[in-house]
Amino acid sequence: MTACMVGWTHSKFGKLDGEDVESLIVRVATDAIADAGVAPADIDAIYLGFYNGGFSPQDFGSSLVLQANEALRYKPATRVENACATGSAAIHQGVNFLDAKRGRLVLVVGVEKMTETQGAEIGNILMKASYLKEDSEIEGGFAGVFGRITQQYFQKYGDQTDALAQIAAKNHKNGCDNPYAQLRKDLGYEFCRQESDKNPYVAGPLKRTDCSLVSDGAAAVVLADMETALTMPKAVVFRAINQVNDLLPMSGRDMTFLSGAARAWAGALEKGGLTLDDLSLVETHDCFTTAELMEYEAMGLAKPGQGARVIMDGITAKDGRLPVNPSGGLKSKGHPIGATGVSMHVLSAMQVRGEAGDMQVKDAKLAGLFNMGGAGVANYISILEALR
Repeated sequence: MTACMVGWTHSKFGKLDGEDVESLIVRVATDAIADAGVAPADIDAIYLGFYNGGFSPQDFGSSLVLQANEALRYKPATRVENACATGSAAIHQGVNFLDAKRGRLVLVVGVEKMTETQGAEIGNILMKASYLKEDSEIEGGFAGVFGRITQQYFQKYGDQTDALAQIAAKNHKNGCDNPYAQLRKDLGYEFCRQESDKNPYVAGPLKRTDCSLVSDGAAAVVLADMETALTMPKAVVFRAINQVNDLLPMSGRDMTFLSGAARAWAGALEKGGLTLDDLSLVETHDCFTTAELMEYEAMGLAKPGQGARVIMDGITAKDGRLPVNPSGGLKSKGHPIGATGVSMHVLSAMQVRGEAGDMQVKDAKLAGLFNMGGAGVANYISILEALR
């Protein structure tokens, strides 16, 4: 790869009163450019990751990035959307721009403002990331989709409630160390395991602690080509990227295994000349605890149906063989859709540069990240390594 991350920033995730999509975009775009130490006039292209779907009345957003600095006016700006993988889709478009040698510097912003939307409407908006011809009657919104997937997985491999609770507890514990996280509270295994008034069932076997959070937030990165990155004070190189899209209808797939994710991981590792054992950590798309469980199997940590062993044996703990979601993941950090993939890249870059603070994984050299759109439909992998 010839692209590097040379500057970045990350807002707090959560309910951000007084902020809208525009203000979030402007803030992180300004701060990322400043962090990179480049002139706004030198930015060659802009990509905005913004799912929206009805969360914000301002749907056309690409040129909102230009509000950050008058020198960005007339720059080509493109909005990118690929469901919950929107942020990584925008990042990958920026990498492709640089690999095609169309410029030297790219600004990528991911954003979402979700918390001003009422509960029922949130479900309707998120269901647009499913195949509505088949899924529109599923109750519970996207939680209902993953509730159904969880039921199918349990029917095939047995009840995995203990493992799901362990995943939730791990991620909430990790999130306590993430200053950007929406919910910084160690809930503990017993709370996550037991149904209660504060942790009711939401859809099928999934309880509230199995579901990621509705959030506002933004993150941004500046990408540079290799020649430019070598002149800059910090640079994190893309060792590999890969994208695999699967069928949208769940009826055409075995939903007990994320085959698109497995292909994405295999392709990325092959491109990077790596094995899973070479990675120091993974940030993965735990929109629901079932997703993280199945992603263990997709990345090759366990055979299909055996993902529970990974969490039960402590392999993915922060001090385990392959820490997964040391940031707390979507479960603790929050999931502002368009920002999520960009956030994953920022936090992974911080890890490989040894700048992740209390989140830091010891001696982190290579970080893998997986961002998923829909129910295993749009699958993005990036593998990052510090260049300087």
